[in-house]
Amino acid sequence: MKRFLHGSIFKAVAIFGLLMSLCACTTTEIDEFRQGETGIADHESIVILGRRQNNNYETEGSFVQCVANVVSSGSRPINVVGEQEFLDAMFPFFEPRTAPMRTGHLRELMDIDVAKSKMDEYGIEYIVWLDGITQRSEQAGSISCTIGPGGGGCFGFGTWQDDSNFEAEIWDMDTLETAGSISTDANGQSYMPALVVPIPLIARVEANACSGLGNQLKQFINGS
Repeated sequence: MKRFLHGSIFKAVAIFGLLMSLCACTTTEIDEFRQGETGIADHESIVILGRRQNNNYETEGSFVQCVANVVSSGSRPINVVGEQEFLDAMFPFFEPRTAPMRTGHLRELMDIDVAKSKMDEYGIEYIVWLDGITQRSEQAGSISCTIGPGGGGCFGFGTWQDDSNFEAEIWDMDTLETAGSISTDANGQSYMPALVVPIPLIARVEANACSGLGNQLKQFINGS
């Protein structure tokens, strides 16, 4: 009996050690394409908007807010007008069905006095369009849970990969042209081992994509 208990404890410790050795790591790649000089004064602002014209998906508002938080904090922060505040003030010009898709449409919009007046009121120097999504793939494994008179528990192992692809297109309100674009691709493997209790080891894919894109965007707009 003692030998059985010792063997069970040893196996449990070995499994626990194996679970702890797993690492939910993330790889992030950022590419920048510049088409013009940039810079921004302390009294000027930018607005970061999520593209929501795609029928297959919408850029999540939480990701847009995350990037805005990165850009407006830390070293050399930039004034960022809140997305919803901007959309409400500019209604209906930036609704999904009416928002400018290209800088040619933006120039047409700026010919409308009320739209240009509102843009000047907020001191918008750049409009940043965010477009992208996080997708899950390569799911494998399974976890089963049971409940009985003596208690319950879960056992099994699951894994999956998350891939975040986002692109920021920057429009210069002085030239009404595209100043450039920044793209980020973050991917990572997550694990969900279960030995009585599931232990999620989640790769921070979207958080890393937000941080990388936000810091690169801040550097891009501040210029040299």
